[in-house]
Parts: sequence; C-alpha cells; structure tokens
Amino acid sequence: MTESANPDVDLRVLVYSSDAATRGRVRSALGARPHPDLPRLLYTEVATATVVIEHMDAGGIGLAILDGEAAPTGGLGLAKQLRDELDPCPPILVLTGRPDDRWLADWSRADAAVPHPVDPLRLREAVTVLLRAD
Repeated sequence: MTESANPDVDLRVLVYSSDAATRGRVRSALGARPHPDLPRLLYTEVATATVVIEHMDAGGIGLAILDGEAAPTGGLGLAKQLRDELDPCPPILVLTGRPDDRWLADWSRADAAVPHPVDPLRLREAVTVLLRAD
C-alpha cells in the first residue's frame, strides 16, 4: 500500500514484515500522526527484503521499521545491511522477537528497538524520539 506524499509536510515510513498482520499492527499503532509535533506519516508496506532495498535505494524514506522476525530475511540483518550500504541512511527501528533481543538490535546498528508483540504506546514513543532527533 503506497499513498501520495507531500514531501514538505509528510514523512514516508517503510514498514517491512513478511506478515501482513504485523505491518497492519504497526500502521494501526502509529496512525497518521503519532505526536502533534511530527509530520503526517505515509506508509509503504513491504513484504520482501528485495523490495525494501529497492525503496531505500530510491530514497524518500524518512523512517524504516523492520520486523526482526520476518522470513526468510529478518529485519535485523537487513538493518545492518542498510546501515553498511546507505549513506545517508534514514532512522531504522527494528521489531525484536523479545525484549532480551535488544543486543541484536545494537549489533544491527538500528536506532531503536521495540519487542513483539507490538505495544502501540512503546512504538509511538520510540518513533517520536527518533523523528524528533532528526
């Protein structure tokens, strides 16, 4: 699902998961504007790593949310690859399998991590912190 963006007021968020329900939970948790100080979020949902790389290479993504539990390519390895290959690289948030997997998020060089199951409050808070830092 891709919407038309106004680059002056909108921020494009790439949401990667092989599970459509996870992508939907992320979108639902964040909504169009997770905080009044942030721009409107427009989502690009992606189910494969190849398409993630295509979108990221094309530019225009302001935040990437990658599911560490996606298969066959997990979001943690993909986050590391994007950090190694893109300059500049937009902020990356990874969804980890459990809170104890934070060390994997650090290894992947993700900017933030939120564990499964997606908690809307934690996700909104993490995204707000990331986007305010930019």
